[in-house]
Amino acid sequence: MSLNIADMPKLGFGLMRLPVKDEVIDLDTVCKMVDMYMESGFNYFDTAYVYHGGDSEKTVKKAIVERYPRDSFTVATKLPAWFLNSFEDRDKVFNEQCDRCGVDYFDYYLLHSVEDGNNYDAYVKYDCFNWGIRKKEEGKIRHFGFSFHGTPALLEKILDEHPEVEFVQIQLNYADWDNQVVHSGELYEILHSRGIPMIIMEPVKGGFLANLDSEYADMYKAVRPDKSVASWALRFVGSLEGVATILSGMGHPEQMQDNIDTFKNFEPLTEEEEETIAKVKKKLFEIPLIGCTACRYCVDGCPMNISIPDVLSAVNTRRKFPNDGRPQFFYNGLIDRFGKASDCIACGQCEGVCPQHLPIIELMKEASDKFEQA
Repeated sequence: MSLNIADMPKLGFGLMRLPVKDEVIDLDTVCKMVDMYMESGFNYFDTAYVYHGGDSEKTVKKAIVERYPRDSFTVATKLPAWFLNSFEDRDKVFNEQCDRCGVDYFDYYLLHSVEDGNNYDAYVKYDCFNWGIRKKEEGKIRHFGFSFHGTPALLEKILDEHPEVEFVQIQLNYADWDNQVVHSGELYEILHSRGIPMIIMEPVKGGFLANLDSEYADMYKAVRPDKSVASWALRFVGSLEGVATILSGMGHPEQMQDNIDTFKNFEPLTEEEEETIAKVKKKLFEIPLIGCTACRYCVDGCPMNISIPDVLSAVNTRRKFPNDGRPQFFYNGLIDRFGKASDCIACGQCEGVCPQHLPIIELMKEASDKFEQA
């Protein structure tokens, strides 16, 4: 069964940032959002073994599998390299995922966060590409691919060695198009030139492009007062050829409705709108900001319990607005529940799992200087 982009919904429901109530996933709200999404004709759900500490996959079972016919939706999940210590661990993780999600096959299955170094090396060491193909032959996987955070050179190498890969998931948004760490534009061109379908993650860069300051939002509203700021980022990605599905990690029903409105009757960007995005990009890049997408991969393994993405968010706000007192209040509330930036012991665990390859140790020092000095 080959992958046909025409059969895939343009909007995918990313289950990495689900709504939380009293520190657990708010199942009632998730079910409401699933219903909105399905009733609008969309059906692609993206989860992973590590999202919400494993509870995201369990939510797939409760909010989707137990409430809808199996042939009415598709589920994508991922094999994490950092949980593999033996060949047997591949099936161990896979079988646990089937149990968590309540399914006996996955429509889309990915090797998670392939990148230069440990993750790619682990997938090679445990022969995960060939394992995935065997799982497809067994009927346990319908379509096999990988999510990618590496260099263009590594992407070319993998595609040359594994022509059986059906799709690749990449981070792509207009802010990262020329980013020399993320390589969005280069990765897109490689995949597009080879005719490989793309699943897009972080189209609004972890919410950053949906919550721009008023001076940028006003530039968009002057051209399209009827469109949300987030819709501009989503339409940028949706206007590109070769894009199969665009994942959005929606956290509340209002976000879901806005995204449905964007994709239900999708409008590609006009030439004037492309020029507007270019102007916003130029203005945005006058301020150097930290490219954290709040994926939170860094949080679980932090021995000092530092809520790293939230600290970085405070630093970004302080960089943009040096005289604004809100980042300090936010930081003070943060360290009532988590470790301080100055608690960082520079172990490097966070930097080892960061898909954006951020210098987090150095950034914790910056945060400490900005928020902990008398």
